[in-house]
Amino acid sequence: MIVTTTPSVEGQRIKDYKGIVTGEAILGANIFRDVFAGIRDIVGGRSAAYEQELGKARVTALHEMEERAVSLGANAVVGVDLDYEVINNMLMVSASGTAVTVTRD
Repeated sequence: MIVTTTPSVEGQRIKDYKGIVTGEAILGANIFRDVFAGIRDIVGGRSAAYEQELGKARVTALHEMEERAVSLGANAVVGVDLDYEVINNMLMVSASGTAVTVTRD
């Protein structure tokens, strides 16, 4: 599965548009990691706990989006956009794009 933020795939032609696909992930961070992350943020360090949670959420959202594209018969997703939000101390990542079928020129 080709996944790209660009509106097309270089060297390939979009043969068919299947529709918009999305994937979402909402992950909560462990309360103890939250406390230690807050302390590290105060002293200017990086928050490894939040970085790990953010990475997991991004991978999950992209994977879910790809699965939905496959179910529509697509072999690529173009114009992918990632959005990040914090909702009640939970991290939400959403991925959206256009599922397409591409062929080589």
